Amino acid sequence: MKFKQTDAQNQRIEQITTSHLVVGIDMAKETHVAQATNFRGIVVSKRHLSFSNSIEGFEKMSRWMSELQQKHRLKKLIIGMEPTGHYWFNLANWLADKGLHVVMVNPATTKRNKENRDNCPSKNDPKDALVIADAVSRGFYYEYTRQSLVFQRLRTMMSDREFWVTNSIRLQNRIIRWLDIRFPEYPSVFKDWTCKRSLATLKTFPCPQDLQTYTAPDVINAWRVYMQRAGGSTGIEKAAQLIAQAKRSVGERTAVEEAKADLKRLIGEYERVTNMLEQIEKDIEALLTEIPMAQQLRTIKGLGKIFTAAILAGTGDLRQYAHGRQVLRKAGMNLAQSTSGKRKGQIVLSKRGDSALRKYLYLATVQLVWNNPVFRHLHEHNLQEKKMKKQQSIFKLIGKLARILVGIVQRGEKFTPEKTVLTWTEAA
Repeated sequence: MKFKQTDAQNQRIEQITTSHLVVGIDMAKETHVAQATNFRGIVVSKRHLSFSNSIEGFEKMSRWMSELQQKHRLKKLIIGMEPTGHYWFNLANWLADKGLHVVMVNPATTKRNKENRDNCPSKNDPKDALVIADAVSRGFYYEYTRQSLVFQRLRTMMSDREFWVTNSIRLQNRIIRWLDIRFPEYPSVFKDWTCKRSLATLKTFPCPQDLQTYTAPDVINAWRVYMQRAGGSTGIEKAAQLIAQAKRSVGERTAVEEAKADLKRLIGEYERVTNMLEQIEKDIEALLTEIPMAQQLRTIKGLGKIFTAAILAGTGDLRQYAHGRQVLRKAGMNLAQSTSGKRKGQIVLSKRGDSALRKYLYLATVQLVWNNPVFRHLHEHNLQEKKMKKQQSIFKLIGKLARILVGIVQRGEKFTPEKTVLTWTEAA
């Protein structure tokens, strides 16, 4: 069976002509390596170029490319690189700002093609740069375009939020561990240890032995330092339960002062991170008001501000997409299957894309199934009529969501439940 190239790849190959100098760059933290070929992948430079990750290094590479173009009479230029970590940002943006044609090569492509030229598994920077140039000359790349400022700001803010959410979860797990060791009965009093009354307790009476000489009114008075409505029937009941559980606690009683100091630091850091996240989310909501398409997406009931921001941060301007399938491919949610002869492999997600976008598309769809009548109806239809499993239905609805997102932005429309159900029924 002959391998059939995609139409997109054929178009990319046709873009590279005999007039092109193809440059591949292997990215690193301090020193990058470049190699140059013609449109057929034949090396046109005497040796590779090593240059520093600085303005002097960038200008050195620019002169090197100009000299090669003049020497070989190549009027056009295409520059390919791997999006390795964050090392490629500065160079790619510097080149793009100069109006040069910059493209990206998937690291998996480089890894799989490193033996094509010399039938050897060896790996080094000059060889990687040559493999990247070779991949570009054969159309295995995708275009790099800088997003507008508002989308760059949104992506930075969402990346910042993701970092602090991870830290918040880590701190919460550490505090839960502390309670499991020192006061394992605590969850029977406060199911949610992050509520105001619970935090006031952890700041004042972190260990069970701290409560042994206190009465319920004493506990309530101590809570009032940190909260206004500490009493009432709920407060008296919680105080009594807390004292009762403290008297029968089997928690660890050694190194008490050191444990209290540890908890104090953990609580302080947790509150600091929580306040920071609240401010970040306010800033994100304010930024979304500057993006007209964000207001269109928010017309989808259940698609909250964080999901909207995360999707736009991952995709950028949705007007640049022709179909929802492109969004799925960017997220690595396009399907892949390995078959050979009589063997038929399992269909799986490719996972070759933005992992954050993939995560939030999934979570947003689950949220919509719970809160949006249209998606709930479609999910039930998949389960009952098409006999799908729950996860199968969710992933099918992710594709539906991607098409809706691109469709309403491209047409400048709001989300219309009736139109969505009608389209789905006709497709089925």
